[in-house]
Amino acid sequence: MRKNRMLFLGVGLGTASLLLSACGAGSSNDGGGEAEAGEFTTLSVVENTTIPAVLESLAGDQCKTAADAMPLKVDTVPQTNLDQQLQLQAGQGALPSQFAAGSAPALTKELAESGNVLDLESTLTDLDVIDQVEPAAIDTVKALYGGFNVLPYEYNVEGIWYNKQLFADNNIEVPKTWDDFTAAADTLNSSGVTPLSASGEQGWPLTRLISGYLFSDLGKDALQKVADGEAKLTDPEYVEAAAAVADLGQKGYFGEGVGSIDYDTAVNQFLTGEAGMLYMGSWVLANFNDEAANQIGAENIGFMPFPTVEGGAGIDDQYAANVGLPMALSEKSYNDSTGEWLTCITENYGSTGLSEKGAISGFKVNDEVEVDSLTQAVQDTIASTSESVLWFEALFNTQATTASQTNAAPLVTGSMSPEQFMETVQSALK
Repeated sequence: MRKNRMLFLGVGLGTASLLLSACGAGSSNDGGGEAEAGEFTTLSVVENTTIPAVLESLAGDQCKTAADAMPLKVDTVPQTNLDQQLQLQAGQGALPSQFAAGSAPALTKELAESGNVLDLESTLTDLDVIDQVEPAAIDTVKALYGGFNVLPYEYNVEGIWYNKQLFADNNIEVPKTWDDFTAAADTLNSSGVTPLSASGEQGWPLTRLISGYLFSDLGKDALQKVADGEAKLTDPEYVEAAAAVADLGQKGYFGEGVGSIDYDTAVNQFLTGEAGMLYMGSWVLANFNDEAANQIGAENIGFMPFPTVEGGAGIDDQYAANVGLPMALSEKSYNDSTGEWLTCITENYGSTGLSEKGAISGFKVNDEVEVDSLTQAVQDTIASTSESVLWFEALFNTQATTASQTNAAPLVTGSMSPEQFMETVQSALK
């Protein structure tokens, strides 16, 4: 039943804020009004500075020909205003050439159904550049948006980072199975080291473990079946996943006070050697490369996939993935000049973003770029992966997402049983 490598898509509301930088860039206005003729208008969000900066760089270099014919114009709106802005512009028939996908995937799906979003699979195939997008990124986009209709300007993988020195000191082999994983945690715990650092305050680092178990045990469609009404989170095989994660907490593997630990504290516990493992996405590379914060040394950090559940229907080497801030293109305003821009971006964004901003995208890196060993490991993982699945809350409504993430800490601290946790989330899905 196990084959190839697979990514499982994992970005919730808590994670999304971590993927966006703190301040804006590019020309900023209210984002409204008709797009000026002959401009490659791009609507991004104030919080993300990387994408506009790389596009500006491309406009002055590799994409200069496209920019001369169709000048780049970047507008920004606050992330909280994006969905409303897109709905307004779509209603006026005034969507820009390219625009940040809405906060909820459902909005992009609605815009696509109304003929406002360009089909990138057919378009990039016609432009003969679809091979310049990593297959894993395409699969991730399809899993989340129902089709290949947004560009993966950002691409992060998630997995378990581990302290190589602590593993060596305690004679721990890199875990392959869930049993190996829990055995490693027990060994670390016995040696006085917190086995697994996690932010219970945010919740999603804990629920990621539940979905990872589900996908490994029940297969890629485990949560789609719940969304389709073919299964319930209260079914015994689903409760088993919550129980497995709850058991980690009951054995003390998350350390003391997990419910009050925030994101920065969780990362710091790992980088100071207090914790042996950390479940996190590749955006944490910025912390790992901070010499002041990283007291264990980048050379002592390893990366492994989610452990497999013995006898499960999933596949080996499961990594979480997300597309950060993806961009859609307007079908109604698409023309040959837009196609020139799209071709140039697809062929060059991967290398330029990585070399200038250290940004990992879903585009192939066609030029040699010198990166650190951890970043290279992430790139290699992306390049060798072709499949993806969604994260725990991906198909949940807002109420169920909140119920899941706010009750994750009570689940692992023992104040809520696995059955109660799954019943609470399932009830919120109605």
